Formats: sequence, C-alpha cells, structure tokens
Amino acid sequence: MQRVGDAPLQGCLRKMAIEPGTGVQAPARYSLRLGEHYLPLNERLGQPLSLTWTGAIACTHCGRATKKSFAQGYCYPCFKRLAQCDTCIMKPETCHYYQGTCREPEWGEKHCFQPHIVYLANSSGLKVGITRKTQMPTRWLDQGAIQALPILEVDTRQQSGFVEVLFKEAVSDRTNWRAMLKGEVVEMDLRAERDRLFSELSDGLRQLADIHGDSAIRKLDATPLQFDYPVETFPRKITSHNFDKQPQVEGVLQGIKGQYLMLDTGVINLRKFTGYEVAVN
Repeated sequence: MQRVGDAPLQGCLRKMAIEPGTGVQAPARYSLRLGEHYLPLNERLGQPLSLTWTGAIACTHCGRATKKSFAQGYCYPCFKRLAQCDTCIMKPETCHYYQGTCREPEWGEKHCFQPHIVYLANSSGLKVGITRKTQMPTRWLDQGAIQALPILEVDTRQQSGFVEVLFKEAVSDRTNWRAMLKGEVVEMDLRAERDRLFSELSDGLRQLADIHGDSAIRKLDATPLQFDYPVETFPRKITSHNFDKQPQVEGVLQGIKGQYLMLDTGVINLRKFTGYEVAVN
C-alpha cells in the first residue's frame, strides 16, 4: 500500500489485523485497516503517528452513511435487524433460535451451531471466555492476553454460554483494560487454575453434561499459549483519546496491545471507532 503523492491514507476503520509473532518472544504483528488498505504498524513504533476523523461514519455491514455507530460499526437499521447484533451474541445462554425468533436463522446456523471453545486467559488477571474454534488465537490477541489456555470444547455457542455462566461463579469474564495497557500482568499457571476450577465446579459441569449429553462438553488437554506485543513503553497513566470529542489524535507510537494504540499523548481503542473514516499520516 502506497500513498499518492503526499496525501495521507484514508478509509473507514476496521478492527486491526493481528498475526501472532513467529519465534520465541516475537511480538504480534499489527496492521491498521482503512477500508481496503492495510498499513503495517510495528515498523512505526517510535515514530509520530496522526489519525484524523473526517466526520464521516459508514456502516460496516451495508455501507450506508450514519451519524452514529452502534455495536462498534453498524447503522441503526442493521443494529436492529442483524442476528450478529442481537443481545444473545453477548449472552449466548439467552439464544432464542429454538423459539423460532432468531433474526437470521441461516446466519445463526452458520455461526452459532459450530464448535466453540471455553478458555482461560490472562489479560489483566485470570478470566474465562468463549470463542468460536476458528477464532483462535485472534480472540486472545484482540484482548491483549499474554497467556491463554483452551479448557473445554462444546458443540454450540449456547452451550458455551451455559458453561461460561457456571465459570463466572468462580472467575471473572472481564478484562481490566487499564491494567492490561500498563503491563501490570503477572504470569500464571493456567493448567493449575484449570484443574482448580474443574474441581470446584465439578457438580455444575456434571449437571450440564446430564442436560446436553456427556459428549457435548469435552475437556481439553491443550498446551498453554503465550503472546508478546510490540510495546516500547507502557503508559504509567492512562489517558484515552476519543474521536467524538477530538477528531485529531496524534503522538509518538509507543506500543500496540489488544486493539489499542499507545501514543505518548494517550491511548485509543480503535475497535470502538469501527466504521469511522480516518486519514492517517
């Protein structure tokens, strides 16, 4: 991807593309996505970076202009119509497909009725989460996890939601994003945590197996994964940039973790501004 003359690259923001590092302690590789453009970011560490919102927002699904972005990148009609924007995506245990009320049954069959993974991760401390099997390890890199361990495989997204609800009795499902960005994360023995939780929640797991079948919820003997990120300096104090309040964000790029850019002037969660048309210098 090349600039035309001295003109900045411009396009609607998408979630940053991330690839795991290759080799021992090699940092993940990031690319800024602007429409069809990909701008490698690791090479920009230590250099000035400027992002300017043009004031335009486009729905990431239908492409129509919208004054406000809903659910990280959708116009309001798509937000109300699409199954991927329904509340059951955030709370899979509330899936209502079997009630015949799924917004898009074919989409649900393609995305929700496939194997899902229940995992433990360490982004800012121990957390439990779920993801489609095909989304490993992207899910963990998006969260800024330094460690991750798949612990269970289930047949459907709803089943993963039931398991996650059970595990939330003993462990958080959230990331403290400020601690994650400050690098205040201590490595953990995820296998030991897994075994502890299996023991503590054995009755609940047995009940779920009785309901869904012994083969529907399968324990995994996976190897813990570790991730490193391209960070030169972690911020001591977190100051957040917001395009809605300040259309121009600029500073020296000091690091990238999760979906955040760390500048010497503050941090910005680019995923929050999916669909925003931005010019980059």
